[in-house]
Amino acid sequence: MELRKAVYNEEFIQHLKTGLLKAEPRFLADDYQSIILQSDWDQLELMQRKRRITEAIQATLPTSYQDTLEILKQVAPNYSGLAGLVFSDYVQVYGLEDWEASIKALERFTQYSTAEFAVRPFFIKDPERMIQQSKMWSESENEHVRRLASEGSRPRLPWGISIPAIKENPALILPILESLKQDPSLYVRRSVANSLNDVTKTHPTLFKDIAKEWVDEHPDTDWIIKHASRSLLKKGDPDILRLFGYENSDRLHIQEFQCAAESLQIGEAIHFSFRLQSDTKTKLRIDYAIDYVKARGNRTRKVFKLSDTSIKKDETKNYSRTHSFQDLSTRTHYPGLHQLTLIVNGEEKLSIEFDII
Repeated sequence: MELRKAVYNEEFIQHLKTGLLKAEPRFLADDYQSIILQSDWDQLELMQRKRRITEAIQATLPTSYQDTLEILKQVAPNYSGLAGLVFSDYVQVYGLEDWEASIKALERFTQYSTAEFAVRPFFIKDPERMIQQSKMWSESENEHVRRLASEGSRPRLPWGISIPAIKENPALILPILESLKQDPSLYVRRSVANSLNDVTKTHPTLFKDIAKEWVDEHPDTDWIIKHASRSLLKKGDPDILRLFGYENSDRLHIQEFQCAAESLQIGEAIHFSFRLQSDTKTKLRIDYAIDYVKARGNRTRKVFKLSDTSIKKDETKNYSRTHSFQDLSTRTHYPGLHQLTLIVNGEEKLSIEFDII
């Protein structure tokens, strides 16, 4: 799979150079390219490449900050996704002392890509002012701007720098999330859910209070709370399980739990199957946990969702799943005795051990 950092390749650099030169004839195009493509370029990761390009733009556009923003506004509509991060990154690095111009630019650039990373230094500089700005963004007609309000203020944004005030007190962002909890865009609602899922990891009691207040308010809000609860559900949190009606685990019975292999090699997959019988009508959530052997020989658990449905009294359901032990960029497998555990409505039911050799 092509690495994410490859979005900033020589073709991108050339394309951006052409756009900048068209917008500003005084642009030092040759210097721009030499600043970027230094001997260490191939070793730079995504965010490092982005910052190198940002610094090259600053060094080779002989204009003021605000004039540079106007140039970038002409070029930015040609770039989306990760490629477009360089434009908001320029604001992040060079615009903290020009609040008004920078905020307007971030609102513009996020509509082509995202400014979720670039807004975070502004939160650090003046949290109260930025929260008010985000509240205004949450009322925008543009879904990308509304999403910026929630995504940029997330307590634990992946790749994003930490905002101490929000990390310590995520209640600060509740007015933003309240404004978006029935947003018509799934793109925005997913961001709200992700922000609340961040809250569950450090302030679970606060999240539970929000969940109890929001639940049954609106179908979209229910979806947000359910999606935001995913970490607590996987942990088997009893309060959250009860909130969504996952109860009666003692009346749910696993039968014929079978695993196709007692040992397998790294790169292979394990297949398991079982039947589940219920003594009562109830909502049903089935997870399975893998206790992975780590490099030092200890085991750590990861929980995977298998099914979320309902079951009738005296009904029996059949389940099967194949789980791969192929190495990934996010997970390396090691030999040793692993364990697979079935979890039904938060209760561990049965386990089976197998060797990875």
